[in-house]
Amino acid sequence: MDGRSRSSYPTWREPTTWSDRPGPTTSPTTRPTTSPTTSPTIAPRPRRTRDVTAGTDDEIAREQAQVDVVYGRLDDLRGQTRARLAEVRRQGPSGSPQNRSERDAFATLYEDRLAQLEAVEERLVFGRLDLEDDSRRYVGRIGLTDPEQTPLLTDWRAPAAQAFYRATAAHPDGVRRRRHVVTRGRTVTGVEDEVLDLELLDGDGAELSGLSGEGALLAGLRAGRTGRMGDIVATIQAEQDRIIRSELGGALVVQGGPGTGKTAVALHRAAYLLYAHRRLLERSGVLLVGPSRTFLRYIDQVLPSLGETGVVTTTVADLVPGVVADGTEPDEVAEIKGRAIMARVVERAVRARQRVPAEPVEVRIDGRRVVVRPDDVAQAIARARRLHRPHNLARVAFVRDMLSRLANQYVSQLAFEVPADERGEIVEELRSTREVRIALNLAWMPMSPQKLVGDLYSRPWRLAQAAPELSERDRALLARPADAPWTPADVPLLDEAAELLGEDDQADRAQARAAADARAREVAYARQVLEQTGGGAFVSAELLADRFAGGGPALTTAERAAADRRWTYGHVVVDEAQELSAMAWRILLRRVPTRSLTIVGDVAQTTSPAGARSWARMLDPVLRGSWRQADLTVNYRTPAAVADVAGRVADAAGLPRSPLTSAREVPDALVVRQVPGDELERRAAAVAADALEEVRDASGGGRVALLAVAERQESVRAAAADAGLLAPDGAPDLDAPVVVLTPLAAKGLEFDVVVLVEPAEVLARSAGDLYVAMTRPTRTLHVLHAAPLPSGC
Repeated sequence: MDGRSRSSYPTWREPTTWSDRPGPTTSPTTRPTTSPTTSPTIAPRPRRTRDVTAGTDDEIAREQAQVDVVYGRLDDLRGQTRARLAEVRRQGPSGSPQNRSERDAFATLYEDRLAQLEAVEERLVFGRLDLEDDSRRYVGRIGLTDPEQTPLLTDWRAPAAQAFYRATAAHPDGVRRRRHVVTRGRTVTGVEDEVLDLELLDGDGAELSGLSGEGALLAGLRAGRTGRMGDIVATIQAEQDRIIRSELGGALVVQGGPGTGKTAVALHRAAYLLYAHRRLLERSGVLLVGPSRTFLRYIDQVLPSLGETGVVTTTVADLVPGVVADGTEPDEVAEIKGRAIMARVVERAVRARQRVPAEPVEVRIDGRRVVVRPDDVAQAIARARRLHRPHNLARVAFVRDMLSRLANQYVSQLAFEVPADERGEIVEELRSTREVRIALNLAWMPMSPQKLVGDLYSRPWRLAQAAPELSERDRALLARPADAPWTPADVPLLDEAAELLGEDDQADRAQARAAADARAREVAYARQVLEQTGGGAFVSAELLADRFAGGGPALTTAERAAADRRWTYGHVVVDEAQELSAMAWRILLRRVPTRSLTIVGDVAQTTSPAGARSWARMLDPVLRGSWRQADLTVNYRTPAAVADVAGRVADAAGLPRSPLTSAREVPDALVVRQVPGDELERRAAAVAADALEEVRDASGGGRVALLAVAERQESVRAAAADAGLLAPDGAPDLDAPVVVLTPLAAKGLEFDVVVLVEPAEVLARSAGDLYVAMTRPTRTLHVLHAAPLPSGC
């Protein structure tokens, strides 16, 4: 096509063997047989047994041989991909612009694939299914085949791997035995079997609990925490798997108490959806919204380790390009800004910038008199509003109408007639006259979101005009200087204003038409390239065309989305969603017009005054009842003794706590000490030091958190520094073995040991904060107090 030579293309055959992903139009055909809202308990499953021979040296040796084969294939693919990347790069910048863009496109694809192959090094193989037809199927992070296309490893997201997470003795799904392969690096250290066909056993096997891969799961829970979240792909439980593989469409609310794996489920669901619906989602992308940048940094390694690098991660505060929301404000101010009524306030503020002048405005042009009449302005405003376009876009119609009216006045004073289609010079002269510009701007002011919202805060009369529902006290709380920094609670209001104001997009529309024509040509050409090179099993023509565009490497989905406020996604995952205000939900729903969402949270852990106390009360106004709920009921993180007392505290505070069953008991998991008030910080630091030493002795690593209210942060941090646990001026560092945080900052994180300082102070701020703080540890919770303990402790 267009005289291009195939000799300029890299030879591209191998990608068809990289993975057993479904093809471009394929989606899983195996569907859950139970509703995603079905919640299992830890009651023993019917006669599921452990193979008494599992874990022998011979079994480990057999699995080691298979694991070596799979890693060997991984190394081969890495080498081939590096070689192809090097070959493309060696071609250099010579050739036509089209050839250069093709090389850049393939280089980017090879770089992406290499990054994926590098990210799956740890626990590449973690499971095996022995099937009723006497075949075996290994399950791992990605799908791999050998050079003859024989499957070596099944991607955990593939329909063929679903039985690894779902099969039971009652519903074996064609599985006779499920094996969990435990590795450290590339070495197999153990195997654990679950026999679903009792005929495989020589005698009675020991009954297991209802946890799939109990040994592997509990070993993971006992391992020391790090500064990064790990994935659970090897130990996903049945109730988690049903949610992960739930259908794409609609809004799914995942409600679960502390330690149920909500965040892990959300991340694995994002990876699964991109695998199962890749053709649908690859161009629009999946958006993951977290509660803070610290939280996003904590989880940033999970998705790459699951074979995905294309998910856009952000916070609500970062959703509007060009807005830096690093200011702070009291919770009561953020709560006012989060109210649903603020959407109406912003709408009124926009409409107030369209006003009829009280008096006519006379302007002299070339000795002739034209008048900006109130009646003309009122009629032009009414006509522009009927277009139902955003303020700045509708202003174009208003100005055109007013200039036409003024031109009519001007022409009526001439000694000759000027046809309407020949008045361009007159209109342009009117447009460039300063007095006319001022008069029309005062009638319909062009406006930026920042200017509109900033004026509401800094000009009390504008806020009073736009927000009659707010009390005088509320309006006074919102008042602030015009140059005050933006806060996270401002971002939804700025987005609301941007939606109502719009931008003059005439140039954008012309450019879009030209780009659409060019893209159609590029897609057709990319399709031809893929047919000639055999690369269609790995990438679509549309994606390759994106890489061709612009004569160089294309922007990633994340980069394009970050620069475009109007970008919409195929699916949005929201973690800690109970914290979002009504206004925050509006900004999110603009990003996903299909309303395809995974909403993850726990209404009992709500700490924001603007957050949800009930999913129905928060979501029904914005989703109109079109959402479904699935529950996570098993607490894997928190020891039973800690979970029990945290639950009693939550119940005493009236929090809407979900029923939970703890998966494990840990000896001496709860330690409560009363100490003198002037000794609290010093004793807390000493306890943290001892706890860190114990954790290191047990696991070789681990992390300890000192949690206290904001007012105590400085003194607790100083005590920790005196004890040698922190640098004297060190800021919180999630990679450090000891961190000092507020309960709010610890939300979504987990630690081996938590030292909670003065729980009564935490409760005074928020019962949700106390519930969060008490449920962060995987091993031990130390409670130090001088004041009386809260009810339930």
